Amino acid sequence: MQKTNIHLLYALIISIVLISCVPQRKLEEEQTKRKSCETELSALKTAKQSEDAEMTDIKAKLADAQMRLTGLRNDTNVFGTSLRIKTEQNSQLMSNYELLLKQNKELRNGMAVENTKLSGQLNVTQEELLRKQDELKKSSELLEQKQKELAQNQKDLEQKQKDFQDVNEKLKLREARVAELENTMKQKDQAVADLKKKISDALTGFEGKGLTITQKNGKIYVSMDETLLFASGSIKVEPKGVEALKKLAKVLEQNPDINVMVEGHTDDVPMKGTGEIKDNWDLSSLRATSIVKIITSNSSTDPTRLSAAGRGEYFPLDASKTVEARKKNRRTEIILTPKLDEIFKVLESN
Repeated sequence: MQKTNIHLLYALIISIVLISCVPQRKLEEEQTKRKSCETELSALKTAKQSEDAEMTDIKAKLADAQMRLTGLRNDTNVFGTSLRIKTEQNSQLMSNYELLLKQNKELRNGMAVENTKLSGQLNVTQEELLRKQDELKKSSELLEQKQKELAQNQKDLEQKQKDFQDVNEKLKLREARVAELENTMKQKDQAVADLKKKISDALTGFEGKGLTITQKNGKIYVSMDETLLFASGSIKVEPKGVEALKKLAKVLEQNPDINVMVEGHTDDVPMKGTGEIKDNWDLSSLRATSIVKIITSNSSTDPTRLSAAGRGEYFPLDASKTVEARKKNRRTEIILTPKLDEIFKVLESN
């Protein structure tokens, strides 16, 4: 801007010199130009002043900018140093980052293998879990069934316990009745034993002389040979037999709880008769009847207690065909049986 003003000043001086050398017309032209130049010069001066002021402002701004530039340079140096440090740190970070990337890759590869392994194990575990769940479900169903069975068994057990108590009570009652029955039977056995003794005492003189007394099955058997009671083929009792029967009748009279069965027996030799006795059936039956009549006529024994039966030759003591065997089979048995009314009462109550 300063150089431009100097050039204008040189142009003005030249113009003045030229005016002094040219004609009037030229002078007027030059004056006109002068005025124009002066006007332009004034404008230039004004512009110069403005430019100077602007230059001063620019210089001030330049100084400020230089100061700022210096500050920026200083800051740049600081920032440069910091940048270098940051760059080094960034480089280190990049190295660490690359190392971490490598490690991460290795880790991911390892994790992929491990994940594959874990995935396989997980599949196996899931299958095992499903199997265990199925087993647990079956076990639960089985447990539920067992619980139902247990409840039913408990119910059955309670019923059985109740039944057992009922049975136990019945058993106790039955045991009491059995004990009562045993006691009654013992009493009957004792009564039979006492009766046997009484009969033995009464018939002491006849035992071993065609008369035997035995006790079996709760009964007393008074067995008399034919030789003691009857002549061969006869139904009339011999005096010696009548004596024995009278003594027996007295014992029966004193023991009203005894029933009497008189059984007549013969040998197997057929008897052929034409009168009252036609065969061994008749002979055995009539002999039994004869004995019953002697007992009832020589004591107050109730006739309802006595029975007469003929067995013929069909219940032999010895089935051989010898003389001794046939003699043994020709007999009369008086079977004394205690009345079992009390025993029957106990049994009926059971």
